[in-house]
Amino acid sequence: MSPLHTTTSSSTAVPTPTPELRSLELRELECFLVLSDELHFGRTGERLYVSQSRVSQLLRALESRIGARLVDRTSRRVSLTPLGEEFRRSLRPAYDALRATVESARTAARGIEGRLTIGFQGTADGRIMRAIDAFHARHPGCHTEIVEIPLCDPFGALRSGAVDVAVTLLPVAEPDLVLGPVFAAQQQTLALSVRHPLAVRSGLTAEDLAALPLIAPDAPAPAYWREAHAPTTTPEGRPIPAGPSVSTLQEGLTLAAAGRGGMLLCRPTADYHGRRDITFLPVTGLPDSVLGLVHHRSRDTARIHAFRTTVTETTNTGDPTNADDPTNTEAGARTP
Repeated sequence: MSPLHTTTSSSTAVPTPTPELRSLELRELECFLVLSDELHFGRTGERLYVSQSRVSQLLRALESRIGARLVDRTSRRVSLTPLGEEFRRSLRPAYDALRATVESARTAARGIEGRLTIGFQGTADGRIMRAIDAFHARHPGCHTEIVEIPLCDPFGALRSGAVDVAVTLLPVAEPDLVLGPVFAAQQQTLALSVRHPLAVRSGLTAEDLAALPLIAPDAPAPAYWREAHAPTTTPEGRPIPAGPSVSTLQEGLTLAAAGRGGMLLCRPTADYHGRRDITFLPVTGLPDSVLGLVHHRSRDTARIHAFRTTVTETTNTGDPTNADDPTNTEAGARTP
């Protein structure tokens, strides 16, 4: 009896697409994902710059390929079917990965050219500016823009695409963000009105914070991040009174000058924002403040890699262990 003949194929071989996949348009997938966000045909058309009837056409084509309805539509509401919900959960990461792969290839083909938008919190101090100057010298074909990120929203600009990379205060514990090099740790200081009784001191301990309210960043910053920048208890467990919540650094400094509370800042930020109505007292017993370079996981480009390398080489930084692992994105610091 003759042995069975089997055909083996390389693990890298491209599978033969089905007829449905051969004619599938990425526009159909994009339309479905936008519609699943908006749940409104008109707004979906506005975002895609197409007519409402074109949205319906693209959706019908996709549903025809799948063989089932993905969206329930009535005169009053639009909702996903159970299959549509499952399809969205599976499609979203695959679609984002495909877009990132194409963008990475386009960037590599062009070289390190185009535009890189860099966000910063509080102060773009000398360390950040040295890295930007060195990046310009290495890659003159890449134009950089520098944008301030609100204190109360450290990660929003990265998620919206308003910035490509951001120098933000740690901790960063966001699965969709990647923490790159971290800047050298800086001692914490407390911004305090010169009229406050504690202002005559040469320094404070972490336990002294129980004697005054702390001004804190407002939402939408995550709760763990706000707690890190304005702790609610001292290291020994004593409660720290809650002060006002603010959206910007300048708002916090103004409230501190008005005697509404103290605000924790790193030493370089305190030096940069020196003013006569505020004293900055060093605080011992708290973790040091650390900045980190962060980018969105789905927008990993050659420009971002080049800037990350420049930051590492031109400033006193280090790459956290397994920085690309979202489970390790809290490396380095817990406070501002």
